[in-house]
Amino acid sequence: MLLSAFRSRPFLAGVRAIAPLVPPMFAFGMISGVAAADAGVSFAAAMGMAVVIFAGAAQLAIAQLINQDALPVVLVATAFVINLRFAMYSASLAPHLKHLPAPKRAGLAYILSDQAYALSIIRMTSDEHGGEERGHLFLFACGLMVWLTWLPASVAGYVIGAGIPPSWGLGFAVPLSFMALLVPALKDRPTVVAAIVGGSVAVIAGGLPYNLGLGLGAVSGIATGYLTERLREARNG
Repeated sequence: MLLSAFRSRPFLAGVRAIAPLVPPMFAFGMISGVAAADAGVSFAAAMGMAVVIFAGAAQLAIAQLINQDALPVVLVATAFVINLRFAMYSASLAPHLKHLPAPKRAGLAYILSDQAYALSIIRMTSDEHGGEERGHLFLFACGLMVWLTWLPASVAGYVIGAGIPPSWGLGFAVPLSFMALLVPALKDRPTVVAAIVGGSVAVIAGGLPYNLGLGLGAVSGIATGYLTERLREARNG
């Protein structure tokens, strides 16, 4: 049955959609590995973070806090706050995945990433593919490709460490990959306003401790987009 899923049209479409984002994702994974090595984290612990946490922003924040000798409770709280966005992703995807049994939904939840979510929700809400019963296979393909890229990239970054020359510009690949996801999602006024407000707040609040600016930006963007949509509906209604 798994083999037939790999051969399905939605799965192959997911592989093709995520393929251009694999190189920047590999760069992001290497940065995460380098950060763990610089923080003095053991190889086993670094790979454990890559497998268990599987979230680049949270892993980078944790590595930075370990360097600062932060308490374990601070590490956990920081990762929790940064990864709250996945609860928003899950709520958005839930209507499209409710027909799946719990074990499959749990598996998809584990491999969910920013890239997999962005590409999948665009497909699931499009006029052409919105009613696709096997849209979860598209999400599965995207998430699996990211996961299979992230782990070896983390290993490479940890092993090579400081040997990576600055001229490679790995850090620049990260925002570029997210920009490639953002632009196709800006389909109407509410999404554009949400992106502008959320991004602006995240930049302005970037100096807050424990990366709280990221969560504040996300909440601000969502709230603004929601209010903009409500105002548009009120005018049209």
